Amino acid sequence: MAQEIAAVLLSLALWVTPHMASAADRLVGVHSARVMSQSMPWIAEQAGLFRKYDVEFRLVYIGSSPLATAAMLGGDGELLMDGGLGIVRAYVQGNTELICIGGQKNILTQSILAKPPIKRLEDLRGKKIGVTRIGSTTHYFATEAFRRIGMEAGRDYTVIQTGGAPEMLAALTSGAIEGGTLAPPLDAQAIAQGFQYVVYGPDLRIPQVAVAFMTRRSTLAKRPEVLGRFMRAMAEAAKILHTDKEFTFKVLSKELRITERKTLEGRLQRRDKSLGAQARHPARGLSGDSR
Repeated sequence: MAQEIAAVLLSLALWVTPHMASAADRLVGVHSARVMSQSMPWIAEQAGLFRKYDVEFRLVYIGSSPLATAAMLGGDGELLMDGGLGIVRAYVQGNTELICIGGQKNILTQSILAKPPIKRLEDLRGKKIGVTRIGSTTHYFATEAFRRIGMEAGRDYTVIQTGGAPEMLAALTSGAIEGGTLAPPLDAQAIAQGFQYVVYGPDLRIPQVAVAFMTRRSTLAKRPEVLGRFMRAMAEAAKILHTDKEFTFKVLSKELRITERKTLEGRLQRRDKSLGAQARHPARGLSGDSR
């Protein structure tokens, strides 16, 4: 199994010992995308891992990194599952409250897709490229991909905000945009509808904390044991993602509302390029975020 990126970082979890309480400890989490790389809480819920670690976890979807980060800073959640862009942006603007406590994916895995005959990024010159929102991970990926061949937004192509990943696919299929920046498994859905990769993201190996677990310093100070138990659940969920294909397929098909087994199997077979089982320090990815 390829081990190019991090699975869930266990450093926080190793500080604590799981214990049973009379009532489950409640946590509210926020995540920014309904994609495979943010599927660990879904897997943990379906596998009974939150119950095992005595955590009652509620996950709220907010469809872009800037909005999800703002919600966390506003106190709407205690955990954030998102890319590193939001936390870096907040930090350089003077807000140091958010901290990263674990990493799941340390390279960007979005891809840019378009309809034939478009085959190269150069073929998208003068055309509309979809991202979820300005400042989001999809925006960062598209910017970096085009920058590698000397193309810039505004001069060589137009950036269109779609709002979310499902809306991105809808804009692509309707012709509102010529190129769309999609993550698994929606890229596979686009391919099934006749689109093709212009850039396959994992091959570029752009370093970034693409999916991380973050919290506020104040939350970590008040609830270290609860956060530790949550991270243990995430570690076990990551193991299930890599070792139990049938269970993972069941969870993803339910949460992503994708019933085509071929679509999900294709993504599961390629997951090793983006999700690994060896913990690594996310510093290199954070460096990429800060550029």
